[in-house]
Amino acid sequence: LEGQPYFSVDAKTGVVRVSLADMDRETRENYTVVIQAKDMGGQLGGLAGTTTVNITLSDVNDNPPVFDQRLYQMSVPESAPVGSVVGRIWARDRDIGVNAEMKYSIIDGDGRDTFDISTDPTNLFGIITVKKPLNFESKPSYTLKVEGSNTHLDPSFRHGGNFKDVTIVHVSVEDVDEPPLFDLPAYYVELPEDAEIGTVVKTVSACDPDSANNTVRYSIERSSDPEKFFYIEITSGSLMTVHLLDREEIGWHNITVLAMEMNNPTQISSVTVAVKVLDVNDNPPSLAHYMDTYVCENAKAGQLIQTVTAVDPDDPLGGQHFYYSLAPEAANNPNFTLRDNQDNTAWILTRRGGWSQQDQTIFYLPIFVSDGEQPVQTSTSTLTVRLCSCDHEGNVMTCNAEAYSLPASLSKGALIAILACIFVLLVMILLMLSLRSHRKKPYLCDEEENVHENIVRYDDEGGGEEDTEAFDIAAMWNPREVHHPLGKVRQDMLPEIESLSRYVPQVCVVGGGGDSNVHGYVLAKLLEADMDPCAPPYDSLQTYAYEGEGSVAESLSSLQSGASNTDHEYDYLNDWGPRFKKLAEMYGVLETNSSPMW
Repeated sequence: LEGQPYFSVDAKTGVVRVSLADMDRETRENYTVVIQAKDMGGQLGGLAGTTTVNITLSDVNDNPPVFDQRLYQMSVPESAPVGSVVGRIWARDRDIGVNAEMKYSIIDGDGRDTFDISTDPTNLFGIITVKKPLNFESKPSYTLKVEGSNTHLDPSFRHGGNFKDVTIVHVSVEDVDEPPLFDLPAYYVELPEDAEIGTVVKTVSACDPDSANNTVRYSIERSSDPEKFFYIEITSGSLMTVHLLDREEIGWHNITVLAMEMNNPTQISSVTVAVKVLDVNDNPPSLAHYMDTYVCENAKAGQLIQTVTAVDPDDPLGGQHFYYSLAPEAANNPNFTLRDNQDNTAWILTRRGGWSQQDQTIFYLPIFVSDGEQPVQTSTSTLTVRLCSCDHEGNVMTCNAEAYSLPASLSKGALIAILACIFVLLVMILLMLSLRSHRKKPYLCDEEENVHENIVRYDDEGGGEEDTEAFDIAAMWNPREVHHPLGKVRQDMLPEIESLSRYVPQVCVVGGGGDSNVHGYVLAKLLEADMDPCAPPYDSLQTYAYEGEGSVAESLSSLQSGASNTDHEYDYLNDWGPRFKKLAEMYGVLETNSSPMW
């Protein structure tokens, strides 16, 4: 009933068949067919029924791919790294599924070695990428011939033609401001160590690869030459020496040279200049070790006592060759001789026997060493030979040299450390003794005061309170010799006062008890102070009255010598208040009586 003329149905079997050949899925994919069935052989009066059949055409690879553009225009900066994506192309295929999957390839063009093409994961698009570094100045554009083809072909449709298509891709390289480019990736130079200052080591060259061709300036990265052995001319790029080189100190110099564009200082490139310093025979050989040896008293003539070797910091190409001999002044040495072994070593042999420490204990042997290079370098070293007493096996028993008399475990460094410690200890002891000797010794009176302070008895007639500190008792135990005003020495000192100090003068003749003795002694001291023109103005030399704790007037310093006999008016003391009441009473009594009261 429906679906014609595309489909038909067999009247007896009901098989649906294609009525038209070369149906095209890309034109129409889905069809609806309505089929009717009748009984009674289709005669009139029979019953009928219908059904609908939906038919979908499956795809076959019957369409070739076709690029949507015959020419693609793309651009890429010259600084693009390898692997960068330049662009995408697409060959359309009306088929679907695997029949539409594509494979792309560059089949021709001047950029087939510079660019690459691959298929994206969907197998539909072609992705062009950078295969090699680009340079606008060397080649500003490329042309690619790209082919796109199906990956799955249907053999029944191969007669229809090639299932592929071709397009042209034009790639333009964009100019980018690039840093300067050196003519070599690295430089290597050999330079002898005796090169003079200002010697040109190497001239490096760099240029701006851009079309602008900006001026380039050169410099040295200072971290690569911290000692500043080299200098580079800023415009020419000539690398020169500014200090003398020494292969024994630094054998290689790896200099990093920088090139910078004048118009764009951010554009900087670098290159390494490796300078190998060649050896020059400029160092003399010397003995390898500190040469100090010994010879036994029982040594015979021709006995080997030492093998000497030499070292040389130089490094000649043919290796080291040393020659040994005794110095000219020791060529006829009667005690020792030298034999050059021609293998960079030499033997020191005895020339005689009959050695004795009584004749000589130390011998000095100058050894002359030279190398085999040009110019020849020589040196003279002195070998010290000590004469020692040995046993029959040649072992040292006694020797004047400290190095052989010390225990093997005690080195010279340890000995020096021990002596230094002893010296420091002695200095500290002497310093302590010096400080103690300069310490001030205490007066004898300080030691005796605690014992003899309470021996003296006295009566205080003026103040009224009994006070054991009314006088400076310590001063009594260290008095100086007092002279009488008339020039006669007072010798009437009582025995008990004299026993306290051998310098205390006797100031009382007879009687009066203990207070009379003290009274006389104080008068003598006051008289001495008054008559001494050189006496210092210290209060300790004047009268000092200590009233004791709890006194209304408290303590008084010396206001005037108690030995003064001049009349003075002391009535003003009554106006000074209760603290000076005792003092006013004392001086009031002094004015009325003929002698002061204590």
